[in-house]
This record gives sequence, C-alpha cells and structure tokens, in this order.
Amino acid sequence: MNNNTTCIQPSMISSMALPIIYILLCIVGVFGNTLSQWIFLTKIGKKTSTHIYLSHLVTANLLVCSAMPFMSIYFLKGFQWEYQSAQCRVVNFLGTLSMHVSMFVSLLILSWIAISRYATLMQKDSSQETTSCYEKIFYGHLLKKFRQPNFARKLCIYIWGVVLGIIIPVTVYYSVIEATEGEESLCYNRQMELGAIISQIAGLIGTTFIGFSFLVVLTSYYSFVSHLRKIRTCTSIMEKDLTYSSVKRHLLVIQILLIVCFLPYSIFKPIFYVLHQRDNCQQLNYLIETKNILTCLASARSSTDPIIFLLLDKTFKKTLYNLFTKSNSAHMQSYG
Repeated sequence: MNNNTTCIQPSMISSMALPIIYILLCIVGVFGNTLSQWIFLTKIGKKTSTHIYLSHLVTANLLVCSAMPFMSIYFLKGFQWEYQSAQCRVVNFLGTLSMHVSMFVSLLILSWIAISRYATLMQKDSSQETTSCYEKIFYGHLLKKFRQPNFARKLCIYIWGVVLGIIIPVTVYYSVIEATEGEESLCYNRQMELGAIISQIAGLIGTTFIGFSFLVVLTSYYSFVSHLRKIRTCTSIMEKDLTYSSVKRHLLVIQILLIVCFLPYSIFKPIFYVLHQRDNCQQLNYLIETKNILTCLASARSSTDPIIFLLLDKTFKKTLYNLFTKSNSAHMQSYG
C-alpha cells in the first residue's frame, strides 16, 4: 500500500453519512421527478416553452438520481475495492458521467428558464412608451425566441449534444488513460478524488459554466428589478402586479437554487485544485471531504426540483392538485 493510499482516509461522513444521504436523495428524486415527467408529458396539453425547459430539466434530474446509487456504493465500498477492479471502474465511470452531464445540462436549462421568464415580462412591456428602442429590439425580437416552444426544443437538444460531446470524451479519457497511470491500490484514493491534468482542466471549465449560469440568472433578476422600478415611476401597473410578482418569484427561486446548491461548489472547486498540491495529508483529507459534501449538495437540487416546480409553474401546480383531489375522491367513494 503506497503513501498516496494511506494518506487518503475516509471519515465517517464519507463512509457512512454520504451513502445514506445519496440513497435517500435517490428515492425522493426518482419518485418526484418521475411524477413530474408524467405530468409534463401526459397531463399538460398545450406546452409552453417553460414546460419544455422543465421537462428536459426533469430528464437531467433523473440522470443525476441514476448516478446516486453508484456514488453511494463508491463511498461505502471504495476503500475496500482494488483500484483496477471492474466494480471500481464501472462505479467511477457511470457515476462521474451521469452526475456531471446532468449537472451542466440542468444549469444551462435553469439559465434559459430565467431568460424565458424575463423575456415574458419584457414582451408585455415592449409596446410601452417608457420602453427604449434598444429594449424593443433586444427583448422584442432576440429574447422572444426563448419563449417559442420550437426554439426551446431545439435549444435543449443542442444543450444535450454539446454537453455529452464534451464530457463523454473527457470521462472516457480519464477512465482509460488517466486512471491506469497511477500506482494506487485501493479505489478510494488520491488519483480518483483529484483526477489528473486533463480532468482538472475540464473541472475548471465546468466551474466556469456554473459561474456563467449564475451570472445569467443574476443579471436577469436585477435587470427585471431595475425595469420594474423604472416603469413604476412613469405609470401605474396595478393591473399587472400579479404578472410582475410571478416573474420576480420565478427568477428569485432560480437564483436561490444556484446560490445555495451550486455557488459553494463553484467557489470551492478552484480553491481545491490549488490547495491539494500541498503535501499535507490532514489538509488533503479535509479538502476532499469538503469537495464531496459540496458535490452532494449540488446534486441534492435534483431531488428537490419537483417542489420548486410548484412555485415555477401554475399549470403544473393545478394539474397536481387535480390529480390528488380526484384520487382522494375516488378513495372516499370506495369506502362510501
């Protein structure tokens, strides 16, 4: 057993808490997202661009949930498996691939939802006299596309294609080339947790995408607030308060999601790549533990999304309410 293997020692958090958390998140996520997808595909007749974005977001969430059992097994058994064993390779490849593909897809879709919601607001005000010529052109023509269902479908397909085209080669390269270069003896080791140069570069690029997504949502939200403040000083918008409140709530919810789930992960990842180069086993273990906890936090968003859908889409909320109402009525009649 080499020094790298003895240096990396999983704590109770990694070997016990994380496997349990991932399994619980998987159960909740599979149930909630399967129900959500069933509603989006079969119970909502006229689908808007938001429904299309949310449907693809659910698909990404289910992909995250499919990776959670692999992550759970890795943290539970990784310190017992041999590094070159088949189970170590399978768990590492499938868990890493599913987790990162779905994470980046969901981030980009959340950004498009924010743009679509903002475009909805701006379209309603593009005819106002207070709206500048620049706003009429930019929001009335360019961002208008994000609200079109056909454009939403094509955009989501492009997102999947680009993300898969980038992450699959990197993951295959890591599994076939980088993973065979180390001299580790156990599956849970420094090489597995840190990755080699190509993997670290890909990780930094992914972190940049997270920052970009956060910036898009943040810009949409504060542009909306600025626009709302401007028109309030020029005209009465009492009849539109419900629309404005709805759009503002949508953007705020997405912003909170990114802040709570993804921002800590994106801030810590570059710090992790810099500090892990020091030859300090205790510090390295702390860094790896923190990385794994923040990764779990980022993936937890996929399991809680069905709750967020209730806030983002009134049609989804109404459909779900009607389903439970009919189910309860049928249940009461069977005992009547």
